[in-house]
Parts: sequence; C-alpha cells; structure tokens
Amino acid sequence: MSWTDDTARDALRRLFDAAVRAADPRAILAGHLPAPPAGRVVVVGAGKSAAVMAAAVEAAWPEVALSGLVITRYGHAVPTRRIAVVEASHPVPDAAGEAAAARVLAAVQGLGPEDLVLALISGGGSALMALPAAGLTLADKQAVNRALLASGATIQEMNCVRRHLSAIKGGRLAAAAAPARLLTLAISDVPGDDPAVIASGPTVPDPSTFAEARAIVAHYGIDLPPAVAAHLEAAAGETPKPGDACFDRATFRLIAAPQRALEAAAAEARALGLTPLLLGDALEGEASVLGTVLAGIARSVRTHGHPLPAPAVLLSGGETTVTLRPGQRSGRGGRNLEALLGFTLAAAGAPELWALMGDTDGIDGSEDNAGAIATPDTLARAAAAGLDARALLASHDSHGLFSPLGDTIVTGPTLTNVNDFRAILIA
Repeated sequence: MSWTDDTARDALRRLFDAAVRAADPRAILAGHLPAPPAGRVVVVGAGKSAAVMAAAVEAAWPEVALSGLVITRYGHAVPTRRIAVVEASHPVPDAAGEAAAARVLAAVQGLGPEDLVLALISGGGSALMALPAAGLTLADKQAVNRALLASGATIQEMNCVRRHLSAIKGGRLAAAAAPARLLTLAISDVPGDDPAVIASGPTVPDPSTFAEARAIVAHYGIDLPPAVAAHLEAAAGETPKPGDACFDRATFRLIAAPQRALEAAAAEARALGLTPLLLGDALEGEASVLGTVLAGIARSVRTHGHPLPAPAVLLSGGETTVTLRPGQRSGRGGRNLEALLGFTLAAAGAPELWALMGDTDGIDGSEDNAGAIATPDTLARAAAAGLDARALLASHDSHGLFSPLGDTIVTGPTLTNVNDFRAILIA
C-alpha cells in the first residue's frame, strides 16, 4: 500500500489496540479458572487490572458465593456485585491502599483446606497494596517509593526493596492464606515475567534477601528514613523462600504477558502488509537512550534493508527508566514519551519513519495520555511552534512537545497492563 501520514498513524494505532486487546481480562480470564470448589471462595488482589479481573470472575462464576476485595488505581474501578473494589494511589501509595491491604490480609486468614483463595494480581500492585512491615509507617514507604522512582533502578530492583519493607508482599499473603488452596491469576507488566516481581510477588516465593535489598539501596545512593535503614539492617523476618510449606497448595498462572501482546500486534502488522520484527519483550535501560538505539535500527532498515527490508515494523516491550539528577524535578510526560522524544531527535526527520510508544495501561506517567506518535516532520512542526525538543528532553518534559503538536494518544484506562509498547513503522 501507499504509506501517507494518515495511513501510518492509523496502522500504528491498530497495532497498539491489538496488543491491548490480547491482554483484556474480559476476554481471557475465564479460560484459566478451575471448576468451582466445594468450600468458600475468597477473592483478593491488587493492580491496575484488579477490578476488571474481579468482574470477569463474577461473570464466569455467576452462581458461586464469592467474597473478598481487590485494590485498583483511582479511576480504574468497574462495577462488581460480590467482590468489593477499593481505589488507591499509584505510583506512590496512600492511606486508602494501606487500609485495603490490611483488609486483604485479614480476608485470607482462618480458612481451611477445602477453601479457595483466588488472587488477582497485575502491574501496579506494589504501590496499591502497601502494608508496611512492623515498625514502619506509610510515610516511610512513600519516601522510599519516591526515591526508588527517581533513582533509575529497574523494576526488579525496586520490587526487591519493596518486598523487604512489606507485611504482605514477597509471599507473605500466601503464608497468611495457608492451609487454603491458593490460585494466583496474574497479568505481567515486568520484563521476564518473573512472578516474584509482578506486584512484588505477594503469593509466590521470594528468592531475594535483605542483603540484596541493602545492596540496591547502596548502589543507587538512596537516602532512607532511619526506621527503614534500621529495618533492612536488622533483617528480621525474611520473606518465605522456595520450598516453604506455605506454597504447597499454591498455583500460579500467567494469563497475559508482554510477549503475547507483541505477537498479537505482529499478526495485525502482517494483515496490514508489514513485516514485523520482534526485538524483545524485556528491553530496559534509560528511556531516551533506548529511543536513540531504536532510531538507529530503523534508519538501518530504511537505508540498507537490514536487519529486514521495508515496509516493516519494529515491535518491542519492556520497561525503561527515567533518571533524575539530584534535586531535579521531573517535567510532564512518562517514560514512553521520553523514549519517543529520544527516538525523534535521533531520527532527525528521516523520511518514511513513524513511531508509536505508549503504556498499555492507558496512562504514561502522570498525564492523561497513553503515549504518542512521532512522524517524519515532528521536529519541523515543533520548531515552527517554538518548541525546543532538546531542552524539553533535558528537563524531562516530553509531554510539553507532543501534546501541543496534537500527537498524544488518549485512551483512558485500558484496565489491563502488559507494560510498554513500542512500534516503529518503516515505509
């Protein structure tokens, strides 16, 4: 087909929508449920998808007596009749999330072997289900979360620290639920799909240690509240490890993941006459640097036909980071817009290159957009509008470029989350 700006934009949006549909709990969750048990069914969970997952359980089990509650981000609730839904703050926890986490822990206690705990876990659960370990406060957890988010630490590193500051994460929810049967249905938003990292693994063994958490804090030079530093140093009450008896009746099922979303986008790309190349579902690193690297690959396709000839689309997922200098305040825009701005500057107006980068949960950072689209003339349009792209990148204000140009993508909460999605179309 002949690629114009309009057809390229439409194609990229179709790829993004295909990736999100592949992770929609309303379409996929029911097939992972067991036969309804004879005993009680207690449903708990946390994450950006937790409410819609709970609604999907109710739809699949209309006659089953269900109780329990799930915690989701503000604005992500959906109507339910038997499972309570509580909204809380993300990415920094709040009192609503702390109180709801205490209710979740209480809901699974005192059950018997004939009962079933159904845990619905998705990305965002670490912040949403924040129950500080003994001796720590919510303010302690908030301070550590803010420091981790600004440090440049990977999600694996951040969640290692979070597990060791929690009374519910790192397998502790599973320990509270024993001896009941425990089934976790999870949607992965983390590179590698490690169950211990998804929402900080409340229902699975934690192979990490207090010593590893201390090493991460030291590596990034994070200034901890005194109570947190003392807690990590004391290393009392380690998380349950692989082989612990509390996991004997626990099962973990991954129902959606970044790779599956990329494969759905690849199928859509083929239908559009594009050859897809999946670069991986676990790309990490500094957002703007990754954008620069992806621009280099795209230019190679356009100029040399390597690693594949055009028309093609490069697909990737994962979770990048944005590192702030000490004392620097973040501008507007999340990691996907920052990666896209890095791509735009590196592509430097190369013809027939378009890119979409966005978060599959519908919210990139703290603004109302899922991501944005860059076009061959983005820099020219920005200059005409008096926007300094390099200065905006330096101040981490990528939203300040793409929003005035009308290139942001606003979907609202998608009610799923399989992390970042990046598609680069080479005509």
